[in-house]
Amino acid sequence: MDALITAAGLVFDPSVLWVIVASAAFGMFVGAMPGLTATMATALLVPVTFFMAPVPALGAIVTATAMAIFAGDIPAAMLRIPGTPASAAYTDESYAMSKKGELDLNLGVNLVFSVLGGLIGVVILIFCAPILAEAAINFSSFEYFWLALLGLTCAIFMTAGDPLKGLTSLIFGLLINCIGIDPTAGHPRFTFGSVELLQGISFIPAMIGMFALSELLRGAVSVDQQGAVLAQKIGNIFTGVWAVFKKYWFNFLRGSALGVAIGALPGAGADIAAWISFAVSKRFSKTPEKFGTGHIEGIVDATSANNSALGGAWIPALVFGIPGDSITAIVIGVLYMKGMNPGPTVFLQNPQFIYAVFIIFVLANILMLPLGWAAIKSAKQILRVPRNVLLPIILLFCVVGAYAMTNSPYGIIVMLVLGLIGWLMEENGFPIAPAILGLVLGEMLEQNFMTSMIKADGNAMIFFERPIAGVLGVVTALIWGTMIWRGMMGRKATLAPTEPDPTPGT
Repeated sequence: MDALITAAGLVFDPSVLWVIVASAAFGMFVGAMPGLTATMATALLVPVTFFMAPVPALGAIVTATAMAIFAGDIPAAMLRIPGTPASAAYTDESYAMSKKGELDLNLGVNLVFSVLGGLIGVVILIFCAPILAEAAINFSSFEYFWLALLGLTCAIFMTAGDPLKGLTSLIFGLLINCIGIDPTAGHPRFTFGSVELLQGISFIPAMIGMFALSELLRGAVSVDQQGAVLAQKIGNIFTGVWAVFKKYWFNFLRGSALGVAIGALPGAGADIAAWISFAVSKRFSKTPEKFGTGHIEGIVDATSANNSALGGAWIPALVFGIPGDSITAIVIGVLYMKGMNPGPTVFLQNPQFIYAVFIIFVLANILMLPLGWAAIKSAKQILRVPRNVLLPIILLFCVVGAYAMTNSPYGIIVMLVLGLIGWLMEENGFPIAPAILGLVLGEMLEQNFMTSMIKADGNAMIFFERPIAGVLGVVTALIWGTMIWRGMMGRKATLAPTEPDPTPGT
């Protein structure tokens, strides 16, 4: 109880509240701008948080990301361009609904169900994280090795599209993580005589480059593709929302639960949660023929899911130090920067910070209602901001942030190189998230593997002798087996000869 009171005192400090409100406005603006993602909002905030205490730093990131995920729904409804990838799953449905003259109801449902979905995610985070942390306190290097490997495996398994490209991206992340001093033997690796490379690839500049700079490059390529805003006047957005809730309350609960479960999987995140929830909604709908014509049912599922996934993604990040998505990967970097090593011990050593995160999550979701309403009312003005003015300003923030992290041009070089690589990867269909997970989890995987091998004196079977380690090992092996089997079946279907068409003359 003392920790909770201390946390409330930290969060409700006027300076912290000011940071939360300012971050909320920033997140709302970035999310509403097509092409600027929630991850980019987080990456741009990191240099600013460098100068803050832990609670306002975490408050800024939590609030900005929650707002950005919702705000992505606004251009999806008005321009048919998702503000963030998390809104892409239902952009067509949303725009079709707006064209039918239901823009007010569409935006109202997006706002209210985003708030409710976010609150469901927070409630599950509050209940699950301490219980898991209590269990995780007994984990040894064997369990952490399997957890890291399971996290990397899920990152490939959940890759939308080609898993081979996900694996390639993951290996790239693991390779750049090898640059620097070997954590076990203390020997320099891949430094080529460079003093700067001895410290390894600096995490935050790499994040800014791969997420923010790559988005800027993509935005620069499509700077003229801004789209036309619907001419409809925005009225009372809350009219009819209660009727939608009464009719689709089960969809809301199902979407929120799916969002938390998918968000907690390493590498998945809000984007995949929205896609899967929308597909599940259509699969089990009593009126699937209405999907694609501007039907509200799938929007309820998906918009609840992408906001509840945020809370889910924080569960593995806080308890095990394993990021649930690209946003929590950045958060883990911030936690290390603030001297708060994520994992079960943070619940014992700094419980006030954990409670502060919970309070900030609740506060951010409640704030979303009035700020979201204001953003919707001023959406037409926000969407008119020219991107050829906005993009150079963001680039300036990227450069300053990368320099501030290392206090040398080395950070800028890392940002530029990895930003260019990230852009090339995405342009060719290689996802960035597995590379980031490789960069974040690579050291954890290597350290725990080497520690375990030293403890086991080279006996690999000891990795399966502890009960939890054994279960994690078997689950990991099953996922790898499933991926190999799917790959073989896919290859067999591709190589199978097609039967000749018996129809003559065709």
